[in-house]
Amino acid sequence: MDKVLFVDSCIRSDSRTKRLAAKLLERIGGSVSSIDLKEPGVVPLSRIELEKRESLIASRDYSDPMFDYAKAFAAADVIVIAAPYWDLSFPSVLKVFIERTAVRGITFTYTDDGVPVGLTRAKKLYYVTTMGAEGLPYDFGFGYVKAISSMYFGIRDTELITAEGLDLDGNDTEKILSAAEKKI
Repeated sequence: MDKVLFVDSCIRSDSRTKRLAAKLLERIGGSVSSIDLKEPGVVPLSRIELEKRESLIASRDYSDPMFDYAKAFAAADVIVIAAPYWDLSFPSVLKVFIERTAVRGITFTYTDDGVPVGLTRAKKLYYVTTMGAEGLPYDFGFGYVKAISSMYFGIRDTELITAEGLDLDGNDTEKILSAAEKKI
């Protein structure tokens, strides 16, 4: 049974993105563990915390709870990230999560030539998002997640699942969401 990690960066309680992610998780099955990025504590690294982190990484001591997200990410077989489209990408809390997940020695390492090598088990990452508009030419969110997943985490198979045009006048939001769920 696959270990599935669900990373939830959906801030709203009635999130349309989370609705699609729930459908995907149902289809994937497996043993699902969740990280809810709305929980307290998902904050940017402070200078003091960053210095502590760098010292622990240098000594290869990953026992501190600050490494829990990275360990969970590295141990998953499948990763599902739910992130609504905000300001050309995703909610800022997802960037904080990624910064806390990118840990040398847990999720990636470097070759002697300085090339990053992924250490995660996951072979597949799904990025689930919804957009109020349609076909926006700039979606830096999925592009960023796809790039870092491939370049640093070693996850070559990333898939975008989306529903677009949800807030446009005249569009039937429920019909669009239902169609996206059927595709899943």
